[in-house]
Amino acid sequence: MALSPEELRSRLRGLFSFPVTPFTESLEIDLARYREHVAWMAEGKPAALFVCGGTGEFFSLDLAEFRSLVKAAVEESEGRLPVIAGAGYGTRMALSFAKAAEDAGADGLLVLPPYLLQAEQQGLYEHYRRVADGTSLGVIVYQRDNAIFKPETVARLCGLKNVIGFKDGHGNMELLLRIQKQSGDRLAIINGMPTAELSAAAFKGLGITNYSSAVFNFVPSIARAFYEALVRGDGPAMDRLLAAFYRPLADLRDLRKGYAVSLIKAGLRAVGKPAGPVRPPLVDCSPEEEEKLKAIITDGLAAIGG
Repeated sequence: MALSPEELRSRLRGLFSFPVTPFTESLEIDLARYREHVAWMAEGKPAALFVCGGTGEFFSLDLAEFRSLVKAAVEESEGRLPVIAGAGYGTRMALSFAKAAEDAGADGLLVLPPYLLQAEQQGLYEHYRRVADGTSLGVIVYQRDNAIFKPETVARLCGLKNVIGFKDGHGNMELLLRIQKQSGDRLAIINGMPTAELSAAAFKGLGITNYSSAVFNFVPSIARAFYEALVRGDGPAMDRLLAAFYRPLADLRDLRKGYAVSLIKAGLRAVGKPAGPVRPPLVDCSPEEEEKLKAIITDGLAAIGG
C-alpha cells in the first residue's frame, strides 16, 4: 500500500537516489536489467528512490514504458523505501503520468516543470494545483529551468494538502531562503542541483541536508561517504572527495550538453553494471571520456579508502 502524503513527508530526509533507465542497444527498455539495478540500489539504503526522473530519462519514455518501470521499481523495492515517480509535460499529460504512477503503486510524484513554456506565477500555480488535485499521492514541486517560483506562489501551493515537498534545482540561495521562511516546516526541501554534492555545504547553511545523488547509481560507497561527512560536519573529508572525485566529475560533465545523464550510464559501464546507451537527443560519452571517468572513480574510491 502506498504511503499517505503525510507519511511520505516524514520520510523525505536524507540521501536520495535517482535510478537510470536501462535500454538495449536497439533503445528498447531493458526491464530485467532495470529490476536488477533497482534492487541493487535499494540494498544501498537510500532514503527514497526517485524513478523515471531526469536521470531516468523521463523525457524519452512513453506512458506504457513509464507505467511498467514504476511498477517494476515498486515490486523490486518491496516496501523497503518510498518510490517516487516523475511526472511532467503539459497539465493533462502530467495528470496521465500521475494516474499511471498511482496505479503502479508509487508513493509520490516529483512534478517536473511544464513543457517548454515560460509561464506567469498564476499559470505555474494552476498547473501544479491541477496535478495535485488529480492524485491522492504526495506531490513534490520541482523548481528549475522554466519553473521558478516566487515565495508567495509556494505559500499558495502549501495550501494544497498533498503538496509535501519542494526540490530546488535552481540554486539561488536568497530565493530559497525566502521560500523556506514562507513555507515554514510545511515542505520537505531537497537540494536537487546537478551533482548536488558540489552545493551541499551551501544548502546545509540553510539547514537543508536532503539531496539527490546521481552517482549513487554507480559508486554508492562514495555517495554515502560524502553524505555522512556532510551530516557530521567533517569538512576535510568533504574536501578530499570534492577534490578527488566530484569536481573532476563535474568538469567532465560540463564538456557536453546532457552529460549529467550520459556520464551516469558511463559510470555504470565502468563499474561492470552496464545499463545500455542513452536515448536521443542525448549522446553517449566517447571512449576517451569513459577512460577519464574510470580514473576519476579510482581516485574517488581511494579517497574513502576503497
